[in-house]
Amino acid sequence: MPEPLLTRYLQPLLAGRRAECFDLIMDALRTGANSTDLLCDVIWPAMAQVERLYRDDRISTATEHMACRINRTAADQLQAHLPNTPANGKRAVLMCADTEHEELGAQMVGDLLQSEGWEVFLVGGGVPDDEILAITGQLRPQMLLIFGAVPEAVPQTRALIDHLHDINACPTMNIVVVGGIFNRADGLWREIGADGFADHLRTALELIRTMGPRVASATHHGFVKQRHRRRKGTPTPATAAV
Repeated sequence: MPEPLLTRYLQPLLAGRRAECFDLIMDALRTGANSTDLLCDVIWPAMAQVERLYRDDRISTATEHMACRINRTAADQLQAHLPNTPANGKRAVLMCADTEHEELGAQMVGDLLQSEGWEVFLVGGGVPDDEILAITGQLRPQMLLIFGAVPEAVPQTRALIDHLHDINACPTMNIVVVGGIFNRADGLWREIGADGFADHLRTALELIRTMGPRVASATHHGFVKQRHRRRKGTPTPATAAV
């Protein structure tokens, strides 16, 4: 029985063998694999595995950097093969922690949302909070996705969410956090005031598809309370958490 593609991809990925990784992905496409499945079931869990190995000090910084850049290029190649669904009139702003892994994770969420008809604005990491406030007020998105966070960034993320609620600039916008420290600290997403949490790519997409507009039921000093229940994505065996 042949090895799963993820296993065959991880071997050259951790060795920094770029051409071999790209050939595996392109061969999978040529033999009928779905680009969405390759992002969800190969690139995403490979990214998660590299991040775990690096966090546990089991691979070097050089290995982590090479693997992350290979994954980024593979994701870019797959983006061109995603379905092109007509626009659905919805907007999403995506921000992330200021690291390569989180940028890649946010990009993959954005690519798949765009393929489902969303208008996606990927601002990445390192953007000041006042600029996030300005862009959400200007664009009036249905969704703000915050991908990943290192532990020391949690207070700032909480402050940003509180400020967004306080100024009530976009009261129907849902705020969803994905991956990072939120995967490892159960319930942290609720504590910081997010409307939903997903631990990997498939559950993020499932959650976003099913979330209705954030509805204000009461306002106290500018803080908007929700009527709908906050939701957490349900993991699937085929994918790995970040």
